[in-house]
Amino acid sequence: MKKLSFYILLVLLVTSCNSIKRVAEGEQLLTKNTIFVDDKKTSGTEDYNYVIQRPNAKALGIPLSLYFYNLGNPDGSKNSAEWEKRHPKTYKFFKNVFSEKQSIGVAKSFIGINNWFLTSGQAPVIIDDIKINRTVNELKSYYFTEGYFQAEVTSKRDTVGTKKGAVNYYIGKGKATFLDSISKKIMSPVLDSIYEENKKYTFLKSGDQYNNSNFENEAKRITKLYRNNGVYHFNLNSIGFHEIDTASVNYKTNVDLKISDRIIEEDGDYFYKPYKIQKIKKINVYTDYTYSDKDKKIKDSLSYKGVSYLAHDKLKYNPKYLSQSLFIHPNEIYSDSLRNLTRSHLRGLKNFKTNTIKYRELNDDELEANIYLTPIEKYTLGFETELSRSNIRNFDVSGKFSILNRNTFRGAEIFKLSVSGSYFNSNNGPGWELGTDLSLEVPRFMAPFGLNKLVPKRMSPTTSFYTGLVVQRNIGLDKQNINVGVNYKWNYNSKKTLQLEVLNAQYIRNLNVDNYFNVYASEYSKLNTVAQTFYNDPTYQLSVPNEVLSFMSMVATDTSFATNNPIESQSNLNILNRYNIISSDFLIPVIAYNFTYNNQSNYEDQDFSYFRIRIANSGNVMGLLSNQTNNRNQKTVFKIPVAQYFKTDIEYKKFWQLGENSVLGFRAFTGVIMPYGDSDIPFSKSYFAGGSNDIRAWKTYDLGPGTRQQGLEYNIGSFKFLSSLEYRFDLVGSLKSAIFIDAGNIWDITGQDFIDDASKFNGFSSIKDLAVGAGFGLRYDFKFLVARLDLGFKAHEPYLSGNRWFRNFNFGNTVYNIGINYPF
Repeated sequence: MKKLSFYILLVLLVTSCNSIKRVAEGEQLLTKNTIFVDDKKTSGTEDYNYVIQRPNAKALGIPLSLYFYNLGNPDGSKNSAEWEKRHPKTYKFFKNVFSEKQSIGVAKSFIGINNWFLTSGQAPVIIDDIKINRTVNELKSYYFTEGYFQAEVTSKRDTVGTKKGAVNYYIGKGKATFLDSISKKIMSPVLDSIYEENKKYTFLKSGDQYNNSNFENEAKRITKLYRNNGVYHFNLNSIGFHEIDTASVNYKTNVDLKISDRIIEEDGDYFYKPYKIQKIKKINVYTDYTYSDKDKKIKDSLSYKGVSYLAHDKLKYNPKYLSQSLFIHPNEIYSDSLRNLTRSHLRGLKNFKTNTIKYRELNDDELEANIYLTPIEKYTLGFETELSRSNIRNFDVSGKFSILNRNTFRGAEIFKLSVSGSYFNSNNGPGWELGTDLSLEVPRFMAPFGLNKLVPKRMSPTTSFYTGLVVQRNIGLDKQNINVGVNYKWNYNSKKTLQLEVLNAQYIRNLNVDNYFNVYASEYSKLNTVAQTFYNDPTYQLSVPNEVLSFMSMVATDTSFATNNPIESQSNLNILNRYNIISSDFLIPVIAYNFTYNNQSNYEDQDFSYFRIRIANSGNVMGLLSNQTNNRNQKTVFKIPVAQYFKTDIEYKKFWQLGENSVLGFRAFTGVIMPYGDSDIPFSKSYFAGGSNDIRAWKTYDLGPGTRQQGLEYNIGSFKFLSSLEYRFDLVGSLKSAIFIDAGNIWDITGQDFIDDASKFNGFSSIKDLAVGAGFGLRYDFKFLVARLDLGFKAHEPYLSGNRWFRNFNFGNTVYNIGINYPF
């Protein structure tokens, strides 16, 4: 059956891969556009943007969407009656064996499949002379805007195969025209004064080559300048550029900037009136506006700092706090920028569905601003459920319930309570996890001693308070995790975000330490080997947990055994130290600083850079305040070890849009954590490698550190490097694909004696320890999320002896990764 399915699929692919299958006689499939500028072939993307007709979209050089379209038939049946005429025997067979209703159903199914191929694929792009001529005109217009007023553009069609063709475009730019003298004539005296004060920022300068974009930018600059300086009525139509000579024999042109007065209409007559600077006299804020209630009587109102806050029902927002999102104030001149900033801040409160600011002219000098706010429902309930599988949990079903309360304390705060739980079947049997989280997001800085004034409110500062509790049973050592934190976050500008974690404290308590050697079975196996040597008994097995701890302590202090059996003694010491680290409870008080740079303009922007750095310290302040230590000389509070370390994470991502349907993405990550003061690194703060968002050819925790042999259940390190290169492209419809290469590993850089040499980082020579995985994936875009399946193949395995390349590069050793959204 599998072979039959394979052959059917192969036949479909072969039959569809004829790219001219749906090209009629006398037509040509467009395969390529080429542009020559002054007899030189150009690869500049700007020129190609003006080409009206483009070849079918390709992925990896293959027009997959065209092949998919070719699986269908554009001349196929449109209804069941027509399908019956074309397939009478098949239709009659189903009618006789079953019923006519079944025959109609079969017909509709085949019609639906055919239509699906056609709508999901891309029809062949046929060379069109009309579109070629339009492209010629578009290119000529483009070069005209660049200052080449005498540019000539021609085209030529070439046949490149049976029913295939290409189009060449030839551009002769000619000489460019430059700006000569620049003059101005501004009618309104107030506009002339403002222009003179800011003319040094002009985009039009004598001696520069003519470029239409400079004129557009200058018009935008002037409009923005006036509207941010109180000229509310000014608009772009008042600006004109004159005296431009497009046929100049000396390739120079003068420019005369003219700004007319305001045009007023009264009783059908039009006349000019000088522009004026206008101030905002009055501001009204409607806090519960809806269109259906717009004519209802105002029942509650309050004035604060000259602004009237109004409500059709009860005033539910405290004006003191709501005013912090208003950047327009009474008796100040009108400004577009402050209006937009106000709208942005009100939107950032996450309390209002819409916010609208409208102005009404009171007289020639004064305006009234009316701000209409439509609140979101105060309470929102949410429920999420998920079914998953991993190398740790064979089966996992989880759910999360949350309730969100907006405007909790009348200051646009957002309070959220979440309760989550999961039931799973792990390698050690069934288990569960329960957790609850509380958070409060305040849209301003809440800090003592006036520190809140350090960050201006235009940067949208927020303060977040949170706490949570998670309890696990039958996973790892059954942890209890309590966390509490306070974060400050603000947007330095549209691209830069800063965050300060003044408190990010965790208390991690292990509830079932006796389970350690059941979870870390490989450690138990190594320890049995030591015990068999120690007792000279090849069948000896340590009992868990009664005998294991006392045995490790005994061997660690036996100098005679260490002298005669150094390898086994060191192995015992390694296991004992690892046991102490992983089974220890920890108090982790972190202070951290985050900086993020992201120049992505919007969700559809696929050509952008991203950079993030996080610098964290744990235990510095608490370590100074505490004078208590344990028997390992570690700082403690209430006999709980305080984690003391410095940690830095640096991540960089870059995306290039290669065409209409393909993107190349690159990611690099480096992380370092260094303990101090005899502290250990908590397991949860260490680095791991592998998984659906990491090095995808290995499962989570399977890789590293260094060249250490695989076998340990949870592999961790104190230094990590990761890089990924991924080519993403569309297949058909919402189905997308990708091919990728991941490279990286984890190492130990603490220098502790119990760490084996294979795990240690040795400078640049450790580059040979990088694990390399490659693979491909399928992604389906549901618009609100992307479901992802990635297949990872091991290309370079640093822990192997001899040849490390492509020894397990096959489907038998493939790692299947299921994820939500893109890996980076």
